[in-house]
Amino acid sequence: MGKLLRGAHIVWDWNGTLLHDIHAVIEATNASFAEIGLESITLERYRDLYCVPVPRFYERLLGRLPTEAEWRVMDAVFHKHYWARAETCGLAEGAAELLAARRADGRTQSLLSLAPHEHLVPIVRRHGIQEHFIRIDGRTDDSHAGKAERMVRHLAEIEGIGTDRVVVIGDAVDDALAAAHVGAKAVLYTGGSHSRASLEVAGVPVVDSLEEAVDVAERLAA
Repeated sequence: MGKLLRGAHIVWDWNGTLLHDIHAVIEATNASFAEIGLESITLERYRDLYCVPVPRFYERLLGRLPTEAEWRVMDAVFHKHYWARAETCGLAEGAAELLAARRADGRTQSLLSLAPHEHLVPIVRRHGIQEHFIRIDGRTDDSHAGKAERMVRHLAEIEGIGTDRVVVIGDAVDDALAAAHVGAKAVLYTGGSHSRASLEVAGVPVVDSLEEAVDVAERLAA
């Protein structure tokens, strides 16, 4: 038990972090853009512009926030194309092994995602990694706000974990903001939706592999 208490509790992000889905995201984005009359976007430009809440991403593209009606269409069309592709996405390199090794070593970890909960849980199960998490939470409402308040609720459901031990690992600045909101630390990973330059503005460690992310997380929680 002593070793457990000394280790980091990692709150993992899903899309773009544990799930290597960035190419499915770009394909779905461009398919949805074609459907709603926007020009296609490159991976590099997407990573430079993408942000949470997602309507702000469209604001960067359009020069204005979409109306509520426009946003509902944009969101529905994107998810139609994304979930048609998500089943073909694999885990990030080394993710399954890292999760298993941490669990075997008595470390705790949980999963908090903005993906809809009803989609998240089945896909995590299909990848055979659900037993490595002490809690899994996806989005259960229609709000597209960031993770800050969701992080509060997520951690409140986990007993015995002080925020001084919590480290959030994700691929978006929003993950760092959510960590700061609860007094936790964060490590950001370059394999997902953001460029390194856009991640570095968060002022937290930025890494290029999940193995490095875990190593940094343990040092931060030490």
